[in-house]
Amino acid sequence: MKPLIAIVGRPNVGKSMLFNKLVGQRLSIVEDTPGVTRDRLYAEAEWLNRKFDLVDTGGIEPGTDSEILAFMRQQAEIAIQNATVIIFLCDVKTGLTASDQEVANMLLRSGKPVVLAVNKMDQVGTTNPDIYEFYNLGLGDPIAVSAVHGHGTGDLLDECFKYFPPEEEEEEEDDVIKVAIIGKPNVGKSSLVNKILGEKRVIVSDMAGTTRDAVDSYFENQKGKYLLIDTAGMRKKSKVDDPIEKFSVLRATMAIERADVCLIMIDANEGVTEQDTKVAGLAHEAGKACIIVVNKWDAIEKDDKTMDRMRQDVRRDLAYMTYAPIVFISALTGQRVDRLFDLINYVNDQASLRITTGMLNSVLADATARVQPPTDKGRRLKIYYMTQIGIKPPHFVCFCNDAKLFHFSYQRYLENQIRSTFGLEGTPVRLTIRQKSDKES
Repeated sequence: MKPLIAIVGRPNVGKSMLFNKLVGQRLSIVEDTPGVTRDRLYAEAEWLNRKFDLVDTGGIEPGTDSEILAFMRQQAEIAIQNATVIIFLCDVKTGLTASDQEVANMLLRSGKPVVLAVNKMDQVGTTNPDIYEFYNLGLGDPIAVSAVHGHGTGDLLDECFKYFPPEEEEEEEDDVIKVAIIGKPNVGKSSLVNKILGEKRVIVSDMAGTTRDAVDSYFENQKGKYLLIDTAGMRKKSKVDDPIEKFSVLRATMAIERADVCLIMIDANEGVTEQDTKVAGLAHEAGKACIIVVNKWDAIEKDDKTMDRMRQDVRRDLAYMTYAPIVFISALTGQRVDRLFDLINYVNDQASLRITTGMLNSVLADATARVQPPTDKGRRLKIYYMTQIGIKPPHFVCFCNDAKLFHFSYQRYLENQIRSTFGLEGTPVRLTIRQKSDKES
């Protein structure tokens, strides 16, 4: 396992800014509102040719009544338990506070190595004398850093590096399937992650918009290795006026890009809404293997036809995703959650399928013999051959005499023929038409 550095401290000392600086990209949402980072957020970084994981935590407010703040504290505590080394970040501008002292005591009790960093030391060359009061925390020499400008971050990582265990051969992560869990707010995405992980890894609350960042959780079982990416629920654009929420939609879109498989979650009580079709459309356009997950199935009054009716409604409303399998689950009770892993493995394999040119062309010959290619003003479409040029999603190129004659409906027909022969369930298929003149062929 890679070493893990956790950044902790009370709210608004600049943890997310430092996290982004160390990772080298804007992964963590940075906004001048205390409590913007709620969940733990992970990223991989590298220092002195050694890869490590970095976790940004919500601020620890020691004596807090607010449910969300108390939860953030709990999240930070879980991060501390799992960390190899902890960066405790303080703020020179506010100086040493009673909260800092309490957090320091909590860290000392954890028994983990702690590196003390004092942020907002933005002047170069002169040391702000206020840094010396942080010696009172009893955590050794404070390291002066500026998360905004990046000063001192090298010294900080050097100090953390001392606590890394000796480097062993780190496992290849090629066999890890990345699974993005997407959907509109409040469909139970975080509840599903928690059910799978068996720990309160993600904040679950009935307030829509509780999950703001896309949070990664590694999970392994007898069926394989998975990286679960829980994303912020996507709302309609018109409702997204909060700048933090805008980031969240962008982040969910980025999560789809990173994923191998997308679980599109739909609330069984509401059926497919307009927003669900937009969310599913993003995954479809990105060419990702998809599974449609109908959640809260335990809350539905059922007879023997209910599931078939719901399946028909989903197929009608998501007509462009006929390839995606539908599974009915309850994240609350755990009903059919185990089945998801077989499906995830299956659709991931289908999206990675390679078909030889010979097999494709025998399907093509058969298909064109059954249904003649279209003609226009006496000119008939000739398809010379077809070949596969990519996977995830499977991407085929058809060479023909005139691309204008290659009607959309005929493309659809060929795609259906390929699917009926090779399966390709759960994955979109890309078909590109290239024109060759008769002379060239």
